[in-house]
Amino acid sequence: MIREPKKPIIIPVDVKPSEHFLKVDGVFNCGAAMLGDEYILLCRVAESCREQEEGYVCVPVYDEREGRLKTEKLSLEEIGQKYDMSDSRMIFRKNASGIKKIKYLTSISHLRLARSRDGIHFKVDGQPALPFQGRYERWGMEDPRITCMEEEGRYCITYTAVSELGAMPALLITGDFVEYQRVGAIFPPENKDVTIFPRKIGGLYYACHRPVPYEIGTPDIWIASSPDLIHWGDHRHVCGVNEEGWENGRIGSGVPPIYTERGWLHIYHGADVHNRYCLGAMLTDLSDPGKIIARSQRPVLEPEAAYEREGFFGEVVFACGCVQNGSALYVYYGAADDKIARAEVTLEELFDSMEAVDTNER
Repeated sequence: MIREPKKPIIIPVDVKPSEHFLKVDGVFNCGAAMLGDEYILLCRVAESCREQEEGYVCVPVYDEREGRLKTEKLSLEEIGQKYDMSDSRMIFRKNASGIKKIKYLTSISHLRLARSRDGIHFKVDGQPALPFQGRYERWGMEDPRITCMEEEGRYCITYTAVSELGAMPALLITGDFVEYQRVGAIFPPENKDVTIFPRKIGGLYYACHRPVPYEIGTPDIWIASSPDLIHWGDHRHVCGVNEEGWENGRIGSGVPPIYTERGWLHIYHGADVHNRYCLGAMLTDLSDPGKIIARSQRPVLEPEAAYEREGFFGEVVFACGCVQNGSALYVYYGAADDKIARAEVTLEELFDSMEAVDTNER
């Protein structure tokens, strides 16, 4: 992939905080679509408390009973005894057995629209696209993907609803990015990285998803089908992590599948055991979208630029959105979990990067 010369196209200073007591830590992991002749990005914006009270660590949460964002406090003394803050993204609760459970996230994410005529220079809206709602979003809304259902004249937006109950995929439907229908959670936790196919296959909707096993198994890509986008079944394993190399930690869907005459094109992410995130590509069968035809053996994009290696969480390129223009693909991706960048690649270049897979393998 060829990086946009402008480098990051949206950075935190381009985004206005949603509340006076918050500051923007990052804008990243955006869904992408065309609305008429306008490029639309639906961005994940992460915010944390602007000021820390002496002797405490303050974190923002959504209070569903009061219907507003507020600050919760943990004393530094309590943190030293009960919590682990070695990861900048979260606060873990310690227990006697050494098992760590997430108690809080250090920031809360919402969804924010950005608009452009040329796909490079974006103006970010001043407020979130829609408010938080319900107990499943107490810790935020993350990593939106936009699927244009062209035959239906609407857009399906999947995102991850996060709370103390876990991370679960939820669905929004819109026709104009002004009014949104909240469908709600469509998979239970722990699950992420849901991408919906842009057209029905054999009369059914299809989606890739990524359940996260706790004791047995690894975070892999699965596929499911649905008659109505709400009730999902026929879950099948698509592909898993490799024991060696760039995707030996976890993999998950990135950009919503793209229809090509050769098959469904997937641009997905993979991370190694050190949490270095790269992008890969694969093709699946048009009529059997869970069957892999070809797959890249090496990353098609990896964190090499300074703005991808350094940031809120470095060594990360993570794509959620793509806009197609003929044979060209404009891939919008999060860099180091705090900024948005763009890269360009052609369909042929991606096809050439892949090697055929034995179609008998599942």
